Amino acid sequence: MKKKTVIIALIALVALTIFTRIISPRVNAAEVKITSVIPTTYRGKVEDIVRVIGTINTTDGLYQIWFGSKLVVNETASGNNVNASFSVPPLPGGNYTLTLQDVTANINATSWFIIDPAYTLKVSKPEYPKQLQQGAEVKISISITGGKTNTVYVANVTVKTPANETYSQSIPLSNTTDTGIGNASIIYPFENAHTNYTGTYTVSFNGTLASDTFFIGLTDLAEYHRNDTMKVWAVGYSSCKNVTITIKSKDGEKIYEDKWNVTDGVVKASWLVQKNMTIGNYSITITANEKVKRVNDTQIFAVPGFKTEIVPRNLAGEPVPDVFIRIHDNWANKTYNVTSDRNGIITKQLERGEYNVTAYFKKVKVIEALTFKIENESKTLNFTCQLTSLNITVVSALDSSIKIPFVSIRLYYNFTTDLDEGKDVNETVSFQTDITGNAKQHSFLLNASYRISASRYGHIFNQTMFANLKPCAWNNITISCPGRILHVTVIDLEGKPIENALVELQEFMGGLRYTNFTDNAGNAIFNCIFGEYYLKVYSKEILLGAEAVELFNETVTRSIRCALYNLPICVKVVDYFGQPIPNANITLERNGVKICSNVTGAEGIASFREIGGTLTIKVYLKNSDLPEATTTIYIGEKRDYSNPILVKIGAYVIFASLLMDTAQFAIIILILAIVVLIAIIEIVRRKHFKPSETSS
Repeated sequence: MKKKTVIIALIALVALTIFTRIISPRVNAAEVKITSVIPTTYRGKVEDIVRVIGTINTTDGLYQIWFGSKLVVNETASGNNVNASFSVPPLPGGNYTLTLQDVTANINATSWFIIDPAYTLKVSKPEYPKQLQQGAEVKISISITGGKTNTVYVANVTVKTPANETYSQSIPLSNTTDTGIGNASIIYPFENAHTNYTGTYTVSFNGTLASDTFFIGLTDLAEYHRNDTMKVWAVGYSSCKNVTITIKSKDGEKIYEDKWNVTDGVVKASWLVQKNMTIGNYSITITANEKVKRVNDTQIFAVPGFKTEIVPRNLAGEPVPDVFIRIHDNWANKTYNVTSDRNGIITKQLERGEYNVTAYFKKVKVIEALTFKIENESKTLNFTCQLTSLNITVVSALDSSIKIPFVSIRLYYNFTTDLDEGKDVNETVSFQTDITGNAKQHSFLLNASYRISASRYGHIFNQTMFANLKPCAWNNITISCPGRILHVTVIDLEGKPIENALVELQEFMGGLRYTNFTDNAGNAIFNCIFGEYYLKVYSKEILLGAEAVELFNETVTRSIRCALYNLPICVKVVDYFGQPIPNANITLERNGVKICSNVTGAEGIASFREIGGTLTIKVYLKNSDLPEATTTIYIGEKRDYSNPILVKIGAYVIFASLLMDTAQFAIIILILAIVVLIAIIEIVRRKHFKPSETSS
C-alpha cells in the first residue's frame, strides 16, 4: 500500500512539473554582468572618468552602479544594455568593489577599481596680460586626493629661480579624514628666498609628484598699446645709485634709453609707449654700473595691436577678393601691403593710430586716400571700392519681353593700370545666361573699355561695345538676339502641297516654340529667334515628318516631303485558298479610333487614301460587330493595286460565288468524295463480276 502511494505521489509530482513548464512563459533573459571597464587597467584617480559596459536582466529596466558604498549612476538601460560613465568619487585610495545592480530583478554583478593618489600643485597668477613683478609674493596651493584615511601628509615645496637657485620648505597638509583629501597653501618667498630675478620660476611638489611655474617680470603688463603707460619695478639694487633702462626692438633698434635713480634698492620707473611703435616684440633691460644680480634683468614685452577685419566691397556691397590695399600708418610713417582673400576679407593686427588707405583692383586704383582710426578695440572696417557689377540680359529682337537662356557670352575688356608704370591690360571672362536669360557678373572697373560677344550654338549673333560704366551698384546691359525668317513648304509623296498642316518649331535649348498652319500652297512662314530648331509637321495630330533646321542666316527655306500623307492604301481579302473575297467590309483604325471604311470589290480589294503610320485593319464579313480578322501594320509607303496589303481569312472559302465556312466546305467535299468513291467501287464491281452469257 505504501509503495503504491509513493508511486502515485511521484507521478503527480512529475505531472505537476511538466504542467508548470508548459504554462510558464518562456523568457530569454540577459545575464546581469559587467563586460568591460574603461580604463582597462581598472585604476584611476579622483575625478577621472570611468566607463562601465554591461547587461541587466530587465529589458529597459532601472539599474544602479555603486562605487564601494557610493551610488554613482542611477539610469535606465537601453534594452538590456548598460553603457554609463561617471567620475571617480572623492574617496581614499585603495581597491573598491564596482557593483552593477538590476534594481527590478535585485540581481548584482561586481568588478573592482583601484583609486591611486593624485598630487596637485598650483601657483596663483594674475590674469594675462597682467604679470607678477620683482619682489612680489606668490601663493602656492598643494593638495592630495586618493590618500590614506586620517593621515597628515607633509609636502616638500621647492622653488627653482631663473639663476638655478633652489629654495625649499616643508608644509603639512590637512588631515585626510575619511575622504583621502589633504590641502595646504604656502606663500613664496620662503625665508631667505626672493623674487628678485626676471624670468620663469619652477615650483615642484616632493620632487616630481607635481609642478607649476610662474613668471616674474620688470613691467606690470606683458603687452602694451601705443600711448599706454608702462610701469617698471625692480628690486635688489641697494648698492646702486642709478641704473639705465633700455628698450629695443626685436631687430636691436634702440627705442628708448635713460637713467633712473635707485631708492632703497628699488627701481621704480614709468614710460609712455611711443605713438610710432609698430606691432611686434620688444625687450626692456635694466643695467647697472656693476654686476648686481646673477641673472640679467631683461624682459620681452609685446605691442600686439588690435585684430582688424577689413572688407573691401564693390558698389553693390559685395565683398571683393584679390583687392590689393596699401595701409599707411600715419603715426609710425609705415605702409603695410595686404590683399583680400577669396572671401574678400583681410585680417590684420593694427595698433592705435590714424591710417590712410589706397586700394587697387587689377592694379587699378579703386580707393584713394580713405582715412580711419584704431582706438581701443578690435573692429571690422568696410571699404567701398569703385567697382560696379554687370546685369546682362539677352532679349529677343522680335519681342523684348522674351528672355533668351543659355547664351554664351565672352566679355573682353581693356584697361590701363595705375601700378606697374601704367601698362595696358586685356582680359577676357566667359559665362552664360541662366534659365531666365540673365547673367550677373561682379566687380568690374568703371573706366575700362568693354566688348561683349554673344553666341548661340557656336555662332555669334551680337557684338556690343561699351565704356565708362556708371558708378552705381549695377550697370544693366541689354543684348538683342536677332530674328530669322524661315519658309517651310510641306508636300506629300507625289509632290503635291499639303494644306492646313500644323508646322511646329521647337528650339533645342530653352523653351522657344513656334507654330503655324500651311496655306493652300503648303507654305508656312516663321519669324524666329536665331538658333537651332527641331521642325515637325502634323496633320490630324499625326506626325508626318521631322528634321533639324539651323536658323543662322537671314532667310532659310525648307521643303518637307511627307511620305505618309495621303498614301494609297489597298487591302486585299482572300479566302483559305487565296481566292478574293468580295463585299468584305474593311475598316482602318488609328490608336483604337475608326478613321475610315470601304467594301472590297470583285477582286477582293478595298482602296483608301489615308495618312500612313501604324494602322489597325479589321475585316468584317457576316457579323458587323465581330471582325473576322484584325491586323496591325506600319504603312510607310504606298500600297496600291500592284502591292496590296493581304489579309487571309482561313475560316472561309468562296464556292460557287458563295461565301462558305471552310469546315462546311470540307464536309461537302468529303461527302462528294465518298459518293464518288462509292460510285467508282460500284462500277468496278459490276465490271469484274458481270455474269457470262449461256449458250442456247
